[in-house]
Amino acid sequence: MAELTIIVSILAVYLYISTVTASQCSVNGLPLVRDISELHQDSYGRPGLSHITVAGSLMHGLKEVEIWLQTFAPGSRTPIHRHSCEEVFVVLKGSGTLYLSSNSHAKSPGKPEEFSIFSNSTFYIPVNDVHQLWNTNEKEDLQVLVVISRPPVKIFMYDDWLMPHTAAKLKFPYYWDEQCYQTTYKDEL
Repeated sequence: MAELTIIVSILAVYLYISTVTASQCSVNGLPLVRDISELHQDSYGRPGLSHITVAGSLMHGLKEVEIWLQTFAPGSRTPIHRHSCEEVFVVLKGSGTLYLSSNSHAKSPGKPEEFSIFSNSTFYIPVNDVHQLWNTNEKEDLQVLVVISRPPVKIFMYDDWLMPHTAAKLKFPYYWDEQCYQTTYKDEL
């Protein structure tokens, strides 16, 4: 009986440790309700960025949506980019500028429109519209909740607004999905 108690105790400890140390990419072992402050946060080599995947396709097995919490330090920004998904932003705090070009049918994005964004504002980015989000506030972080459709997303990045669409660089999987993406991917381009 003592041996059985020891075996059960060892198994319980093993299960507890494997649950606590479960990979951030593992659907198994992740509790349904989580504290955002305890989720994996990283800059992925982008100065001034803090990215948290709140709910993700590769991390959590979602098929239709993905939700991010991103914080941009003063002066930081996203690359100029587009993607084949819809994107909705909710500005939680701070202010900044959205640059948006809907010239997806022209040779290049061209001069973008500028939109001021601010705390409690929301905006959406249509499929393939080239855009950039910039924290132009010198004193405060810009924090946004982002919802994307059709994850994981393929992102095409531009060096500038006059770069031809055909020269945009594909980044897939994106930085926060790289660790979880385990299938070799053959791009259709």
